Amino acid sequence: MRAVTWQGRRDVRVEQVPDPRIEDPTDVLVEVTSTGLCGSDLHLYEVLGPFLDPGDILGHEAMGVVRETGPEVRTLHPGDRVVVPFNVSCGTCRMCAAGLQSQCETTQVRDYGSGAALFGYTKLYGQVPGGQAELLRVPFGDTLPVKVPEGPPDDRFVFLSDVLPTAWQAVEYADVPDGGTLLVLGLGPIGDMCVRIALQRPGVRRVIGVDLVPERLERARERGAIVLDLTDRPELLPETVLDLTDGLGADSVIDAVGMEAHGSPGAAVAQRAAGLLPDALARALMQRAGVDRLHALHLAVDLVRRGGTISVVGVYGGMTDPLPLLTMFDKQIQLRMGQANVRRWTDDLLPLLTDADPLGVDGFATHHLPLDEAPAAYEMFQQKRDGAVKVLFRP
Repeated sequence: MRAVTWQGRRDVRVEQVPDPRIEDPTDVLVEVTSTGLCGSDLHLYEVLGPFLDPGDILGHEAMGVVRETGPEVRTLHPGDRVVVPFNVSCGTCRMCAAGLQSQCETTQVRDYGSGAALFGYTKLYGQVPGGQAELLRVPFGDTLPVKVPEGPPDDRFVFLSDVLPTAWQAVEYADVPDGGTLLVLGLGPIGDMCVRIALQRPGVRRVIGVDLVPERLERARERGAIVLDLTDRPELLPETVLDLTDGLGADSVIDAVGMEAHGSPGAAVAQRAAGLLPDALARALMQRAGVDRLHALHLAVDLVRRGGTISVVGVYGGMTDPLPLLTMFDKQIQLRMGQANVRRWTDDLLPLLTDADPLGVDGFATHHLPLDEAPAAYEMFQQKRDGAVKVLFRP
């Protein structure tokens, strides 16, 4: 089959690789019909090379049609249409039963002290072959895949794999009070969907979106958010937010940026340096050192009101990153974060994926491309060219 493989820093290629096969009686094989390019895939493209091997198959946002089932699978059959959550979670352990599928005890990557395994996401998360491919082996066939109806296009459902539940959890964790203001930092795919979800919540008075890419700001504005351009006198951003919130600051802030933030040049140099070290040394640096660009998180601390909540959904990777703990303590900030527990939220989201399309999923993707164009798509997405917000591949 054809698959998108990692070959080195800023080097992904579409190659012929062996077809996956049923390895466990509960596995299913899915013929992929749509698969997304995620902002966190850019961490593999640029930063997390020490935890990858050449030939690793990327991607964690896939849906398709069941081609084959293991002998113990009871709820799915060949021909069923399914979405594959990015967490590889068993659905039956203590953590899964508690709705914490990202901490699944069955697939935790204990060699690295990590939570549940993820599709297509480095040795840190199990080095499981990903979904930017023609075929995908999916474990736990009775509890992991989400069966979806026939009829609507893939765009209606594919975002259940990551974007929708990740944004939904971020808004839940933000805990916006009735009549309150939510500020979203970063209007890439997740931040954009956070805006859309929050605007559907009757208790949210206003949503403010902050970014520096004109096309992304315009998408949020069209949905009804107040948008602030980070390139327009950024030193005035805290004052502007105070003016919009009666001098208090935002009740809740979602950091949807993470370590892709435009921040410390020194951190950017450290990230590049880690990529030049032998893998063993680079892994040690990445696991123990602070190599994130924390501009967005510091900004969230500045913009949230006293007693407010920060929900971190952007991915951070450093272990010793300095945090403004004095300010956070003084402002009595609540901080929530974590990988999305995809299966916890899919039942809440499915009723919204109707023909009425309140979240605008049918038109959410900005680019639909064949899998062979993946290398150019990674470069385009990283450089934020051509209005790229969400890319879907059609294998």
